[in-house]
Amino acid sequence: MDLPLSAAPPAPIAAAPAEPYAVLLPARQTAPLVFASPHSGRDYPAEFLAESRLDALTLRRSEDSFVEELFAAAPRAGCPLIHARFPRAWCDVNREPWELDPAMFDAPLPDFVNAASPRVGAGLGTIARVVATGEPIYRRKLSFAEAEARIAACWRPYHAALAALIADTVRRFGCCLLIDCHSMPAQTPVLGRMRPADVVLGDAHGTSCAALATRRVEEGLARIGLVVRRNEPYAGGYVTRHYGRPREGVHALQIELARGLYMDEARIERAAGFTRLQDELARLIEALAAADWTALRP
Repeated sequence: MDLPLSAAPPAPIAAAPAEPYAVLLPARQTAPLVFASPHSGRDYPAEFLAESRLDALTLRRSEDSFVEELFAAAPRAGCPLIHARFPRAWCDVNREPWELDPAMFDAPLPDFVNAASPRVGAGLGTIARVVATGEPIYRRKLSFAEAEARIAACWRPYHAALAALIADTVRRFGCCLLIDCHSMPAQTPVLGRMRPADVVLGDAHGTSCAALATRRVEEGLARIGLVVRRNEPYAGGYVTRHYGRPREGVHALQIELARGLYMDEARIERAAGFTRLQDELARLIEALAAADWTALRP
């Protein structure tokens, strides 16, 4: 018997990638550094692609494409690297677990949901309403069960793994510097500045990590010829602010690399500068891994 429209079955809950993240461990961890790439995942569930209003290329504009490859030298230098496999447009782990836009859902949300954050207002909550370029993602409203499923399958496992890496690093070395790796679109030139930033370092305006850590990374980037800014316009997201607890020996620094340095933003393809930047970052990672970080201990 046909169901009446009011009793139609709910939309199926699309499955997350089977392995939501990857942890690349060194043969032996030799430095109190952890590298993370939360936004470079590109395993798109087939159901998500089929249901989206957008084509696959447009959905990918929210990615920090290839960032985990740029920092691939971390394990060789004695530092773990974790990266998400699922895409940011599916679930954003650089948000609180429940930053959700009520307008996206087919019923009222629980009281514990943070519906008032600026990120939700911009359409870029834990479950994004739009891609980074502003186009709406969905043809229909979602159920809260769908959000719960994504957070359980992606957000929680990623953060559990990241927290374990940080805790293990603190246990081994007495401190940890988390370097959270991202990419940013081309910057608009600012009046009075000769060249837009190649890199923006975010330390939550000096609260998420020691000045020593920010300065060392900044100087290392400057030595390879990159223009570096601090906290403008990216001061650090949830990961930086949540994990950065310098008084407890945990320091967090966000790195935003200009995509024009290494990729064709329109096609989302590696460009001629990719290998050069990857090699330069490998040398930076090696120098950071060889540095004395005992001053970061509480």
